[in-house]
Amino acid sequence: MPEVLPGVHRLGSERVNWYLVEDGGRVTVVDAGLSGYWDQLEPALAGRGRALDDVAALILTHAHSDHTGVAGLLHGRGVPVYLHPADEQLMRTGKEPWKREASPLPYLWRPGIWGFFGHMVRNGALKPPKIDDTHPVADGDVLEVPGRPRVVHAPGHTPGHCAYHFEQHGALFVGDLLCTWNPLTGRAGSQVMPRPFNVSSAESLRSLGRIEQLEARALLPGHGEPWTAGPAAAVARAREAGES
Repeated sequence: MPEVLPGVHRLGSERVNWYLVEDGGRVTVVDAGLSGYWDQLEPALAGRGRALDDVAALILTHAHSDHTGVAGLLHGRGVPVYLHPADEQLMRTGKEPWKREASPLPYLWRPGIWGFFGHMVRNGALKPPKIDDTHPVADGDVLEVPGRPRVVHAPGHTPGHCAYHFEQHGALFVGDLLCTWNPLTGRAGSQVMPRPFNVSSAESLRSLGRIEQLEARALLPGHGEPWTAGPAAAVARAREAGES
């Protein structure tokens, strides 16, 4: 389990990331990967001298199934789940109440897309957990969970998409506001998610301004490697890349 910063650990696969943050002997899980990743959690915790009972909270950047996978299992153990209200219906029903801005059909000729979607299906993406009592978060909130992250509402990928700034850890979790590996094209580098995954790529680009001035040693996306050149540089690169 790579430690990307002191007390910050990355789980998942080469295609999908989720994270643990340690603080004061307790753990906050940031996003929940795919449900097939559940068997990663206990060994990861044990490697840090922790156990499942040390997990105090799960905070979700948004409610897509590759970010909510183990949420149901954690929720069933009494772990509170935090989510912006604009994504609550998706979390409650497993169905998006909005329309995405583009079809993935023009990308289907690319071999890499089949590997990505195959990995998603094999690891439970078509059977997302359904939770109807998430704890709401709002822009500017400082959550009373290990690490005390500040909520940054950054819509575009979904209406309720949020980033989380763990200032004392130097970590900025951006979910799918941007990625450093494009799941459809394989392109590396900071960029907003491709249009077939977004409600509005233009709004995602505008939301980048919400994180641009933050200070963080690592920017941690849902897809791709950590970005360590600072949020301002990540935003500049993503704006240069534009919509895809």
